[in-house]
Amino acid sequence: MPTIGASYKDLCKVIGKKIPVEELKDLILYSKGEIDEIDGDLLKIDIKDSNRPDLWSTEGIAREIKGRLEQIGCPKYEIKKSDVVVSVDKKNKGVRPYTVCAVVKNLKIDLDVLSQIIQLQEKIHTTFGSNRKEIAMGIYDYDRIKPPIRFTTFKPEGIKFAPLDFEEEITLKEILEKHPKGKEFVHLLTGYEEYPIFIDANNKVLSMPPIINSNYSGKITEKTKNAFIECSGFNLKFLVPALNVVVAALTDRGAEIQSVKVIYPKKVMITPDLTPKKTSIDIDYVNKISELNLSGKEICKLLQQANYDTELKGKKIELVYPAYRQDIMHPRDIVEDVIISYGYNKIEPIVSKLKTESGIVEKEMFSNKVSEIMTSLGFQEILSYTLTNKENIFSKMNLKEETVVEIENAVSANWNVFRNWLLPSMMEFYSNNQHVKYPQNIFEVGDVVLIDEKQETKTRDIRKLSAAMADSRAGYEKIAAALDALLNKLNVKYLLKKTRHDSFIEGRVAEIIVKNKPIGIIGEIHPYVLKKWKMEMPIATFEINLEYS
Repeated sequence: MPTIGASYKDLCKVIGKKIPVEELKDLILYSKGEIDEIDGDLLKIDIKDSNRPDLWSTEGIAREIKGRLEQIGCPKYEIKKSDVVVSVDKKNKGVRPYTVCAVVKNLKIDLDVLSQIIQLQEKIHTTFGSNRKEIAMGIYDYDRIKPPIRFTTFKPEGIKFAPLDFEEEITLKEILEKHPKGKEFVHLLTGYEEYPIFIDANNKVLSMPPIINSNYSGKITEKTKNAFIECSGFNLKFLVPALNVVVAALTDRGAEIQSVKVIYPKKVMITPDLTPKKTSIDIDYVNKISELNLSGKEICKLLQQANYDTELKGKKIELVYPAYRQDIMHPRDIVEDVIISYGYNKIEPIVSKLKTESGIVEKEMFSNKVSEIMTSLGFQEILSYTLTNKENIFSKMNLKEETVVEIENAVSANWNVFRNWLLPSMMEFYSNNQHVKYPQNIFEVGDVVLIDEKQETKTRDIRKLSAAMADSRAGYEKIAAALDALLNKLNVKYLLKKTRHDSFIEGRVAEIIVKNKPIGIIGEIHPYVLKKWKMEMPIATFEINLEYS
């Protein structure tokens, strides 16, 4: 979940009143956040929602708090028309096909505003945009740009520009080789013959998405008065809300938003579009799900506090909500907003009227036994999400993409498929905890989801165990000893059979065979995979199917 930094004084300023810190701790709950740490004026806030990028900034948190304090309803945004045109070249189709853009005028930037712009951009990149794969956002000094702007492609050595924090003009190929961001995100352009470029009427390069902005126009400072913003990627359902979130935040700071005409080979778009969205909900449904027994007027008031406009029509409530909200996909999402406004802590617990006998199913008993053994062997248990993305389970693991169970209308590029094995979750954990002292011996007992046409749901959950060692001395022998100790304590006879697997070092990987059937894999992680996860320590691991019988 995103953790953001915010100035206490600046947050109170945007809210419009000074709020004591203790009171603010309670109010921040309305934005699905908790204050984890207070360091002078700096608040570290843990946001408990990875599908609400509108909450990942001071402006978004202030918007939620103001709604509860003032009952403001759906925010209104005025967008003026500009003369700026962005033309998208047909060559972009196979490289990075889409962009949405905006012009922002009359910015008043201080250090607090600047830090929030940069933070929101990076949080959208990493969390909502799947680490720049689905969303790459560029923010530029508009006064250094001459429209019209072209979004096109160039060959790796076909054009030069000075990337951010570089004075020297270098080729696109050299940017990927020399610039820190080029080295970090080169995998996003690997395999393409040409690279995407934003370039203005003076042939000045704005950026090379998703890698880096130009040093000339791609730097926002306290002196910046006007800005041009673009989001590029592969799916408009991610790009449009990402742009809306940023321009809404800047509008809350007093800026003026102007639209941009984006011309594609076969269509034209005017962006941003902050036209509020509409839906409705039944009063009986709200009370059935929440069990709050509220009147229609009470529900309307609670939703107005959550930044909805409401109109009561019999047993239905017609709703209008902001365009930056892309997470409302089901009536339950609206009920959640009702409950948040009402206050979870005010809800009285109800004793269940259904009498049941408690007990642990055999699968869970076995899983608990496995966990106890792994803990006794010196491994620490982790718990990760079943939802992930294809980049994690395929690209970063050096594997060819295959069919997995996907969410049809995913609201986040980072959480749109169900994992089909546990090891990528382990690698992500390691990648996020490199600051922790080594050795790091971890394990997870968790479910993966596989396609099974024989099942009613066409899917099947499988319980697996994955264990890993990360240390300068981690190797096949050590992880094999851990596997041996586990299976011996479970009284399971097994064999190891030499195999090949692209996530592992050749010659240092084997299949785990039980009752003449492969139940898992063991080995040392391939250096390419370590590099993809930005790991410097060797990792040895095994993963087994706990439902092998």
